[in-house]
Amino acid sequence: MGAERLTSKRPDAAGFTALDARERIAKGELRATDYLAACLERIDAREDEVKAWRVFDRDLAMKRADEADAHRKTGRPIGPLHGIPVGIKDIIDTADLPTENGTVLDSGRRPRRDAVLVARLRAAGAIILGKTVTTELAYSTPRETRNPHDPTRTPGGSSSGSAAAVAAGMVPLAVGTQTAGSVIRPASFCGVVGYKPTFGLIPRTGVLLQAAPLDTIGVFARSVDDAALIADVLAGHDAGDPDSLVEARPRLLELARSKPPLKPLFALVRQPTWDQAEPATREAFGELVDELGALCDETPLPDIFAEAAAAHRAVMTAGFARNLRRYHERGADELSPQLLSAIKEGLAVTAVQYLSALDWRDVLLAGLERIFERYDAIVTPAAIGEAPVGLASTGLPVFNSLWTLLGLPAVTLPLMQGPNGMPLGVQLVGRRGYDGRLLRTARWLAQHVVESEVVKSEAIS
Repeated sequence: MGAERLTSKRPDAAGFTALDARERIAKGELRATDYLAACLERIDAREDEVKAWRVFDRDLAMKRADEADAHRKTGRPIGPLHGIPVGIKDIIDTADLPTENGTVLDSGRRPRRDAVLVARLRAAGAIILGKTVTTELAYSTPRETRNPHDPTRTPGGSSSGSAAAVAAGMVPLAVGTQTAGSVIRPASFCGVVGYKPTFGLIPRTGVLLQAAPLDTIGVFARSVDDAALIADVLAGHDAGDPDSLVEARPRLLELARSKPPLKPLFALVRQPTWDQAEPATREAFGELVDELGALCDETPLPDIFAEAAAAHRAVMTAGFARNLRRYHERGADELSPQLLSAIKEGLAVTAVQYLSALDWRDVLLAGLERIFERYDAIVTPAAIGEAPVGLASTGLPVFNSLWTLLGLPAVTLPLMQGPNGMPLGVQLVGRRGYDGRLLRTARWLAQHVVESEVVKSEAIS
């Protein structure tokens, strides 16, 4: 397909990965304005049903795309996301768009400056298309977003709009956050790749804090390569975030696309929450184990992991009590009963209980060492099953909160379908700080499953 055809006819926004679009824009085969226009057309076609966006400014975005095209024509260097539209969760500050944190108490709020991650996206050439819907203060009370595959079902949360916008083809990349399961679970429900990095890899300066020891920036994409592409731009130390890791940039895309020296080994772990998985989910993972054969072993977790859920809950709710208290003081009557209850619960957590909960992280990490010494990744469900019917809940994070507590990198792949044809994610968890290796393993698994399905279909035909 030549450059003339691409630039004279707008591409289907769902047809290109971010990486593919970036390469075409860099070569002059695709204009940033045309790619953005395709995304806007998809928004026009689906937004009334999906409701993924809190606000977007098409005129401002098109101006930025025009500037991107003009810059490329000068021959000057361009960034790794030049001309690529990105959605930003509405708890992440943007200087040119409102950031309302999913609550009427911040209605019309205009930050003075961009969050660090937004500034990095702009510097890399990305076009901030708009702010995606979040649940109330990024907790559990849903807002208006619906699942793109079935509008009667939840998209998950709290990064509801970010997952839905990518799944609906409105934007190739989006940013979210996770304090319990707010990246991995909605990615599973919406059928996209979700990546929650090692804790501290991406700085949170300019992002609403819920619970500092847990809050993690994550990304949504259509492929592992795309997730690595945007995460490479976002990663790196920032002094404004005391938990930001002080280390060299990880070169995630390069490592993710490299060939593993050996076929990866997987450990299927049955977390203490395993019985909460729906029967179809347990059956699907049994089939995955069979498919992987000698590359996957069922590996038990030590009994002490039963303590993880309570430890995570104590850290999270205590964080709510500290960081969201100002909203309670400004207008408790505007907050949901669920959030008020969580804040009240956090106020009752003693200092001893909080510090003891944090101590569990080192204990549990030690319990995983023998697994990571042998296996490249832990494999586990991303959610208990398909996205639930109804919009009153965003689903349960019971397969996510353990890994968030421990600060481990996790990625979910849309490799399965549930009994109703809805997406069902496979979650891979890696050793802390080994994000590139985890993404490489995830990419290998995605290719392996696709290739095995092709072989099966050819055998049947």
